[in-house]
Amino acid sequence: MLTRRRFLALASASVPALAGQRARTGDSRLRARPAPPMLGVTPGDHPLGLDARRDGLLRVPASYKPGNPAPLAVLLHGAGGRSQRIVSLLGVAESLGVVVLAPESRGVTWDVIRGDYGPDVEFINRALESAFQRVAVDPRRIAVGGFSDGATYALSLGLDNGDLFTHILAFSPGFIATRQPHGRPRIFVSHGKQDEVLPIASTSRRVVPALEEARYQVTYREFDGPHAVPPSIAHEAFTWFAR
Repeated sequence: MLTRRRFLALASASVPALAGQRARTGDSRLRARPAPPMLGVTPGDHPLGLDARRDGLLRVPASYKPGNPAPLAVLLHGAGGRSQRIVSLLGVAESLGVVVLAPESRGVTWDVIRGDYGPDVEFINRALESAFQRVAVDPRRIAVGGFSDGATYALSLGLDNGDLFTHILAFSPGFIATRQPHGRPRIFVSHGKQDEVLPIASTSRRVVPALEEARYQVTYREFDGPHAVPPSIAHEAFTWFAR
């Protein structure tokens, strides 16, 4: 697991351990893959319909056309958050023609933040299967992203599923908890220099150099500000992804 230390083997699948914590266990692999959709979908917000208590939503932009596969971004909320919050925070995605899938964690935050991989991986896989049944997705542009705990989870799940996700968008992450990386996704990381929730010196300023040493292609943006996603950063990130 990578958090405040570097990858132990730069070009291998070795996973470094987080100082003071045990390595995560469980299955971090997603099996869903894009395919020609079997169902139709209209532009707008659609509940996933997978859970009555904590569900999520699929946002389809007005520009979507079934004959023109669209980029898809799986967006993960922060601790205590809900899908509508992360979609509103990163609403620029819709203006760039990006389909957004925003599942909700099974608990107050994502499973691997406090424990092992498990129920959230399973739910995200179900959410992806549902999205792929309804939306024509461009397999060359599938991202996982998030803010705060959601960014930590996006980095962790994204590296372990880099054969599905082509891009990772991490806004103010805390650490990385990989098990066995696959593929070579491109990575965008941003962090505020005045972040008091996840101080930049012990998070992104250690995580980003480790990713670069592991030979991932990383675009990194620091900004003057707190634990947040400035609109200019969000626009740059989604433009970078959707181009």
